[in-house]
Order: sequence, then C-alpha cells, then structure tokens
Amino acid sequence: MKRKFIIDTDTASDDAVALIMAMNYPDIEIEGFTLVAGNVKLEQGIQNAMYTMSLCNKDIPVYPGIDKPMMRPLNTADHVHGEDGMGDIELPLSGFTPEKTHAVSALIEKINQYPDEITLVCLAPLTNIAVALLMDKTIASKVKECIIMGGIGKGRGNVTPIAEYNFWADPEAAKIVFESGMPIKMVGWDISRKYAVFDKNDANKIKELGTPLASFSVDIQKKCDEYARNNSLIKGFDLPDPIAMAVALDKTIATEVRKAHVTILTNDDYSRGQSAIDYTGSTLKEPNAEIVLKADRNGFLKILYESLS
Repeated sequence: MKRKFIIDTDTASDDAVALIMAMNYPDIEIEGFTLVAGNVKLEQGIQNAMYTMSLCNKDIPVYPGIDKPMMRPLNTADHVHGEDGMGDIELPLSGFTPEKTHAVSALIEKINQYPDEITLVCLAPLTNIAVALLMDKTIASKVKECIIMGGIGKGRGNVTPIAEYNFWADPEAAKIVFESGMPIKMVGWDISRKYAVFDKNDANKIKELGTPLASFSVDIQKKCDEYARNNSLIKGFDLPDPIAMAVALDKTIATEVRKAHVTILTNDDYSRGQSAIDYTGSTLKEPNAEIVLKADRNGFLKILYESLS
C-alpha cells in the first residue's frame, strides 16, 4: 500500500529537486502540492512546481495557497535562487493552471479524509499549515507525521546568525505549528550544510547520470551556487529541501534524532524565527518535536541519484 504525502512548497531550485525525489519514489502517492509564498511569490512558485511536474510526466493536484506571511511583509529569496526561483536560466515557467481549491481547504479536507495516513512534508514558510490549524485544530492529531525543513538543530543560521529562512519568513506561523501538537520531525539547515553540499565535482557526478532531470537539477542551482560560495561561505550549492525529503521518504536517512522542546521566537531582532531548542529540559516543557542531528549522506545520494535516473 502506497504512503500518502502532501507537500507544502514555495517552489524554487532546491524544492524542485525535492519534488522530483517524491514523484519518482516507488511507494509514494502524492495527494497534492500546496503552494505558499516564500522563496518566490506565490504565482511564480505555482508555475515552478507545475513545470517541474511536467518534466516528470505526472499529474498531481497543485493548490494555490497564501501569498504572504501571517503578520509580516513577504521577503522572498530571489537573491539566492534567482528572480524566477529557478536559477534565471530562461526556463518556460508560465502557462500552467492550478486547481481552483485553496491550499488551506485542501489540507483540511485531505487530512480529515485520510486520518493517520497523511505524511505532511513542509519545505516552505509554514503559513498554509498554520492557517489550516487555526481553522481546524483537530488536524494536528490526524497527521501521521509532519516533516519540516526549517530551523537550526545545531550551529549558525542562513538568514541571520541564528535563524533559518523558512522560520524567519513567517515566525508566527512556525510558532503555531510547533505548539499545535503535530508529530513533528525537524530537519534544520545545519543538516543541509553538513550533509547536502555539492561542490563542482559533486555536481558533475549528478550530470553524469545523463538524464534531462539530472541536468535540470544541477542547472537550476546556478544562482544558489554563486550565493553559497560568496555569501554562505560553503563550497557549493546545498539542497536543504531534498535532504529533508529524503528523511521523509526513508527514515533511516536520519541517523541521530533527539526529542526536545522547540520554541520559535517572534522577535524583531537577529533572533526572529530562531528555533530555540531545549535539549536539557531546562524549560520544564515536554518535547514537541524530534530534531534530526545527523544524516546519512550516502543514503541521501542514493535516493537522489535514483530519482534523477
């Protein structure tokens, strides 16, 4: 029996690779992609997701969601992913028509339709998920598992010294989700920075797979690669959403996981969006998430290569 996924995404260059991984994984049935503003504006994200889906010859419902954070202006990451979110390599990212049903309605409907069956994979700011929870708090207990790419398990941030972009973009939404009681597994940017960085040699190995999907997955990282070297100071582009997706597809990819209480800070300084994690119990609060602290890079690469082949 296939596992049911819903994937919430603000599709840019790393999201696109994660979507390919899920679409080409043998035992996954994707109930829908829910789109939200984040890396790019909502309409651009929709086009990027649907273009990526067309490359995989799949027909999966794409639901348009919320076009800005709950309480803040939208700050996209086009300086990281390119103005079109896909590396600005002149792909035909237009002309696709999503479903009429709103993403929040689709989330509530699908989770209620399949209680304890849906794995929710969140690759974006958590706006859609938070609003769905505000409209129907019972869905928190009906989700089988919620894998979130966001926050920092250990180490430094990628948008401020201590915060990761998805939580920083809409910290109020992230706070609602983490306080909801959903069974959360958090895959922070630290996991990507350690286990999912691709230098030129690594990128060439992907291209050597010799398929259109392999070339596409490297080519769309053009702007990310420049940003990684010049700003993040890592040796090449990294793939945070794909390694989070790998954890969702195969739980053995996460080789060290710890339960802890995560508080999302909603301040207006460097700590905006910080995932403050209590590993020692000093807050006396019960754990509300599992934090992935180590991952299997070879296992991740195996899933990635197979999906692109």
